[in-house]
Amino acid sequence: MEVENKHIIIKHAIDGLATESDFELRSAPLVLSVAHGSREVVVKNLFLSIDPYQLNRMKTCSSSQKTIAAAARIQPGQRIDAFGVGKVVVSGNEEFERDDVVAGLLAWEEYTVVRPGTTLTKVDPHEFPLSYHASILGTSGLTAYAGFYDICKPKKGEKVFVSAASGSVGNLVGQYAKLSGCYVVGCAGSKRKVDLLKEKLGFDDAFNYKEEPDLKSALRRYFPEGIDIYFDNVGSTMLDAAVANMNIFGRVAVCGAISEYADPGKRAAPDMIDVIYKRITLRGFLAVDHLHLYAGFLSATSDHLRHGRMRAVEDISTGLESVPSAFAGLFRGDNVGKKLVQLTSV
Repeated sequence: MEVENKHIIIKHAIDGLATESDFELRSAPLVLSVAHGSREVVVKNLFLSIDPYQLNRMKTCSSSQKTIAAAARIQPGQRIDAFGVGKVVVSGNEEFERDDVVAGLLAWEEYTVVRPGTTLTKVDPHEFPLSYHASILGTSGLTAYAGFYDICKPKKGEKVFVSAASGSVGNLVGQYAKLSGCYVVGCAGSKRKVDLLKEKLGFDDAFNYKEEPDLKSALRRYFPEGIDIYFDNVGSTMLDAAVANMNIFGRVAVCGAISEYADPGKRAAPDMIDVIYKRITLRGFLAVDHLHLYAGFLSATSDHLRHGRMRAVEDISTGLESVPSAFAGLFRGDNVGKKLVQLTSV
C-alpha cells in the first residue's frame, strides 16, 4: 500500500524568531512496507512534541549543532525529527507488532520510518492519555525529573525558583519540588499563567516577570532568605538576577535559554564573583545524559499521576499543518504547559 506522506520542512535557515512563513508543508509517496531483514518499523504518528531547542538546529550556525547528534543542524528541505507518540503500521523488528503504541524519535510528518538504533519504546495505551507519553511521561518529564533530582539534589525546606514555570518542563519541576517539601516560586509571562501556577499546580507563589522592571529586586522580595535552587529555562537577565539572590552552595540547573535562542544580543552575564564566593554550581544538562534514571522517573511520576499528586498541563493543536504556528508560538509565549500537535486519533 502506498500513501502520500505529508511532512513539514524549513524553507531556509532561521536565524531569528521563527514565523509560519519559514516552513512548508510537502508530501511524498511512501510505501507502507519494510524490506525483509531490515528491522525497520513504520509508525503512523499520533502526537508530536513541539520544543524550542529545535530553533538552534534550524540556524545557519550554532555552537550546539556539533555537540550531540540530537542537536545537529536541520537543512532546508530535510525531514525534522522530533519526539512523539504513534502506532505501528508495519514492522520488520521482532520487538514491535502492528498496532503497538510507541513513543520515541519520530518526525514532523504523518508517517515515520524508524530505523534500527533509533529510540522507540512500547507504551501502555490504556492507563493514561496517549499524549502523556509525549509530555509528562516523555522527554519533558525526564528532563524535569533529572534536572531537579540529579542536578539540583534538593533537600526538604529549600527555596526553589523556576523560570518559564508554566512551560513544558518548568511546571513539572515546580510540582516535583513541592512533593519534595520545598518552597517554590515560579515566574511566567501572563496573569493566566501565574494563576495556574498558584491555584492549580501548588506553587507557593508566582509572578509575572513582564511586570517587574528590576528582576533582582523582584527575586529579593520573593526570596528574602535567598534562593537555594534555580531551575533555569530562560537564561539572559533572569539567570543574572537569580545568581545575585542565590545562597551559599546554591545550585543552578541550566535547562534552557529560550530568551537567547532568537536574539544573540541577549546573553547571560552572571556576577562571577557571586558564583565564586557563594560556591554556586551552574550545570547544563540534557535528558539523554540521564537515561539511567528513566525507569525510576517513569515509576515515580506514574504513581504521582495515579494518586492525583501531579497533573499534566498540555496545550494541544490539531493537524500537521498547525505545526509551524505551534512552533512559532513557543517564542511568543502562546503555550501553557507542554505544546503538542495531534495528527489523528488512534
